[in-house]
Amino acid sequence: MVERNGSKNHNQTFDVSIDQQRDSKHFDDDGRVKRTGTAWTASAHVITAVIGSGVLSLAWAIAQLGWIAGPIVMILFAWVTYYTSILLCECYRNGDPINGKRNYTYMDAVHSNLGGIQVQLCGLVQYLNLVGVAIGYTIASAISMMAIERSNCFHRSGGKDPCHMNSNIYMISFGLVQIVFSQIPDFDQLWWLSILAAVMSFTYSTIGLGLGIGKVIEHKKIDGTMTGVDDVTKPQKIWGSLQALGDIAFAYSYSMILIEIQDTVKAPPPTEAKTMKKATIISVVVTTFFYMLCGCFGYAAFGNSSPGNLLTGFGFYNPFWLLDIANAAIVIHLIGAYQVYCQPLYAFVENYTSKRFPDSDFVNKIIKVPIPGFRAYELNLFRLVWRTIFVILTTLVSMLLPFFNDIVGLLGALGFWPLTVYFPVEMYIIQKRIPKWSSKWICLQLLSVACLIISIASAVGSIAGIILDLKVYKPFKTVY
Repeated sequence: MVERNGSKNHNQTFDVSIDQQRDSKHFDDDGRVKRTGTAWTASAHVITAVIGSGVLSLAWAIAQLGWIAGPIVMILFAWVTYYTSILLCECYRNGDPINGKRNYTYMDAVHSNLGGIQVQLCGLVQYLNLVGVAIGYTIASAISMMAIERSNCFHRSGGKDPCHMNSNIYMISFGLVQIVFSQIPDFDQLWWLSILAAVMSFTYSTIGLGLGIGKVIEHKKIDGTMTGVDDVTKPQKIWGSLQALGDIAFAYSYSMILIEIQDTVKAPPPTEAKTMKKATIISVVVTTFFYMLCGCFGYAAFGNSSPGNLLTGFGFYNPFWLLDIANAAIVIHLIGAYQVYCQPLYAFVENYTSKRFPDSDFVNKIIKVPIPGFRAYELNLFRLVWRTIFVILTTLVSMLLPFFNDIVGLLGALGFWPLTVYFPVEMYIIQKRIPKWSSKWICLQLLSVACLIISIASAVGSIAGIILDLKVYKPFKTVY
């Protein structure tokens, strides 16, 4: 009897002997249904996760840092993300890259390589960050839906109506959609949503880029300064610069789901690590190219007054329908990105609960629901109830804290060092048996310490921004 767990749906079983599993074309070496992912599907998952709402705050981030520091910081974050992701790819299997034991999740990799309290710390940071991303994406989707409604309202009234509105109804709408999509059992069945979301991310990024270029051409000048925002007090400049670091870190954060994505890849040949490295370089190059274009042209268009959300800076730009398309693409993308980020959390809770209550029908029983023209849907009552509650709770928190830029910066700061740098570096050192105090060991530790300092500094800046926001914000009542 083979149980599908980890990133797979743990409730499905197959009556297949061990010998049949090893010989069958339908099963991998661990007895699970054969993985079918490629470098391109893995790239789609990564791009869906990476080119998210974070791209919209990059012009603002560059405005805080200026023309010199802004692009340099973006390239440095891209390099660190790529390098540590390559280290993390090596940790999918223990020891032998072909026959070594698989680690199905990020936490499994930490457990196999580091063990002890670090496993609990990793889980706490990873899953809190995933919850935070869900909240951030709910806020971002509401901003885009409001932008569409305000644009249409403005044109209907000929500019006479200020078109103020409350974000709550839009967050609730996004939450209702997520309740439906959250019932997709696992990553393997999410590939089509990832590809659609990746296409949408390119759509709105391209529109934002095009509008930025258009505005630069219209003004016949490149706006901005070498040092960025300069009409603020020194403390405000510091807080803004630190928050910008968090925003850029958030824009590149996907390491927390890299192992889960790698677990969808078929192999060998080549090994999963080689395929994932290819997917990583494709994804980081593509996203950095888009980030540099969107961030730099956005800053060139708006200068030091660059908005926190690039697309809202164009106001009621004509043709207004183009901005509506861009904002609709953001919403569609965030629907997929929300699911890509939440699947590891869903799998963790469901696997833990299944092991804790192995005899519970509520937790483990699969009910086949026939769908005319399609394969029967496998309904699990626990999955239905707990995922619905999770979406409702993240929606409620989003309604309480709709501060897009500050939340994005804080999430980036909290997740960047531990998940993108510290754990990949430490696991790689163990995996490759790198001697302590060797030159490579020292370089890796210096990289980790430098990133820790950056994470702490950017977290402080984002917390300061949230405190300032809370002074003027009224929960559930603030209108825009």
